[in-house]
Amino acid sequence: MLVRSLTPPVFADLERYAAGAVLQRRGEAQQHAVYVVSGRVALGVLPTVRAANNPDVPASLEHQLGTVDGPAWLDASQALLSLPSAVDAVALGPVMLRRVALADFHATLASDGPPLRGVLGDLVNSHRQQLEMAVSRLAKDAEARCAEWLLRNASETAQGDCAVQLQLRKRAIAAQLGIAPETLSRALRHLRERRLISGSGRVLNLVDPPGLRRLAGL
Repeated sequence: MLVRSLTPPVFADLERYAAGAVLQRRGEAQQHAVYVVSGRVALGVLPTVRAANNPDVPASLEHQLGTVDGPAWLDASQALLSLPSAVDAVALGPVMLRRVALADFHATLASDGPPLRGVLGDLVNSHRQQLEMAVSRLAKDAEARCAEWLLRNASETAQGDCAVQLQLRKRAIAAQLGIAPETLSRALRHLRERRLISGSGRVLNLVDPPGLRRLAGL
């Protein structure tokens, strides 16, 4: 994306954060464009209960959409559109960043002429819509997508039952589903509690395939 090449003014203060620091919150109005000088930042959705009950505990995303590796703008689309943040952002390790006032950010873009700003506007509007849709979907249906994955990866056992052999680590499966490993573990526990699946370890038995299909919307 072209805006990634625009580096922040040197007068912007350098800020340092430790792993687990919340760098921005979903839905909050932004006064600055954030430039990640170094480090990795995860983008996604924080658990809603965490912010209220444990504000001082290092944060961990419930649903992860992706990562930003410095040097790069954290979210150029929200800065260009002057919109609230669409996602939560959490430092995955030591992070250094600079915050640039939105007026200065827009002035830098304007100096490159209206055509560049028009192209960027089209790009970031499309990106923003996709991001908001993804956040909405991830925040609602972790169990449904887990159920769909189980159904698609199930095979018939010698006894005629349906089961899934877990060939991948849970972290890899969670990455396929676009959720955090902790969210996958919680979703599987809920499916067991609802008697839709059984078993643990490397084999999961599909106790109620029709119920799983209803949950997955298949």
